[in-house]
Amino acid sequence: MKSAKLDVKSVAVIGAGAAGAITVSALQAENYFERVRVFERRESAGGTWIHDQDPGPPRAVHPGKLPTEIDRPLQIPNDLPRVTAPCSQERWTLTPIYDTLTTNVPDIAMSFSDSKFPYGPFVPHYVAKQYIENYFAIHKTDYLLELNTTVEDLSSVPAGGRDAAAWKLTLRKYDPTRHVDIWWEEFFDAVVLANGHYSVPYVPQVEGLEQYIKKYPGRVSHSKFYRSPLVYESKRVIVVGNSASGHDVSTDLVTAAQHPVYVSRRSKSKWDGDDPPFGISWKPTIREYKQDGTVIFSDGTYLDNIDTIIYCTGYKASFPFWNEKTNKGSLWDYKRDRLVGSYQHTFFRDYPNLGIVGLPRTLTFRSFEYQAIALARLWSNRNSVALPPREIQEWWETEQDRKTRSRRGKFHDIPWENGETTEYLEYLFKIAGLGTIHGEGRIPPALGKEMVWAIEHIHKYPEPPTHEKNGVGEDEDEGESWLLVPDRRKDLFGFL
Repeated sequence: MKSAKLDVKSVAVIGAGAAGAITVSALQAENYFERVRVFERRESAGGTWIHDQDPGPPRAVHPGKLPTEIDRPLQIPNDLPRVTAPCSQERWTLTPIYDTLTTNVPDIAMSFSDSKFPYGPFVPHYVAKQYIENYFAIHKTDYLLELNTTVEDLSSVPAGGRDAAAWKLTLRKYDPTRHVDIWWEEFFDAVVLANGHYSVPYVPQVEGLEQYIKKYPGRVSHSKFYRSPLVYESKRVIVVGNSASGHDVSTDLVTAAQHPVYVSRRSKSKWDGDDPPFGISWKPTIREYKQDGTVIFSDGTYLDNIDTIIYCTGYKASFPFWNEKTNKGSLWDYKRDRLVGSYQHTFFRDYPNLGIVGLPRTLTFRSFEYQAIALARLWSNRNSVALPPREIQEWWETEQDRKTRSRRGKFHDIPWENGETTEYLEYLFKIAGLGTIHGEGRIPPALGKEMVWAIEHIHKYPEPPTHEKNGVGEDEDEGESWLLVPDRRKDLFGFL
């Protein structure tokens, strides 16, 4: 059974990271679309894996502020095309890559099915970036890239006589030779959002924090701008947050900062043992910042003479190009922290010619592949299974919201241990089905035993020590920083 036929001949992909790389590969493999373009605001492909070695001067943090407040749309010039002075507004284009960062997903799941990482299981950040760049070249899709080009507006516009409206993209390209911005418009039948969600840093509101920031400029920062522990040599540091970035940054800081490095944590992470590691002291959440420099914690204890506070508190998805007025609504619900009107984290019930790749927290690169192939097959009208009616898609959204609230999770998190990841990927697999007998179209990869074993047994972060003699760590190779562990069926994607 096929979905209602879509007349899609041109597709725009926003973003040239891993999600953009696999999406354009899947679209080209269909040998169906007449025009495909990839718009990337940075100077090269690579997405969040581009390494900005110099983050520049200290950036202000904005406690409690959402992207709708600090990543505002630009004012679009009249009478396009036009050439203007370069944009000076903060666009959050720097990536959060620090010097020692490595991947934290085994290479078999961190790579696409037709091209392996050069080695593994966890590789330095520059290998991931090179991999994405090379993937465009390997599939001969690099000529479709439009670099240094930001999508500043995405608006739905009538497309005469067709069921689905077309999309107007307002584009701004920075010309580094003339130091100017070039503005123009292009129209496409369909659009894939592959712009990632690690751009706009989030810092929670805490009593006294805004006044503290004003009184002590540069003292409070976000891990987005962290690069090396050497900057913090002999300094008293508080790291706020103990997820993957908090774990990495605090471990890194132990090599240079004054001991102990204080880690403020809301709860125990999956890799925390009964006692903190060498050089680290655990503290509860911060309750208040005093103007004399004192930091007060929720248990009443306090620290003073602190030199630096680094928030490792994540990011908020941002789509400043989404024209809410023209498109008659928001794309992202910040109160519920999720897409509006999405289906299976990939499709949009109000816009059959809009898709998103790379959002759910699951198998990273490999899960992007399933999404990209399903969208490409759907828009080439070769899908094996139709998308369900609108009411079923609405039910899915409501049920997904109920499930995630009941387990106190996030809407776009897909757990592995209860089988939801397998069900999700299998559904995308069934939508795509096979390609044509003549070879058009990629085939979704199998979720093979080797990959399942790697996900469940090869972990980057050591789990807390136990008193059981169960062989944990016995298979660790000397000199490696990863562990072979037994399958304990926890949240295996807790580090993403």
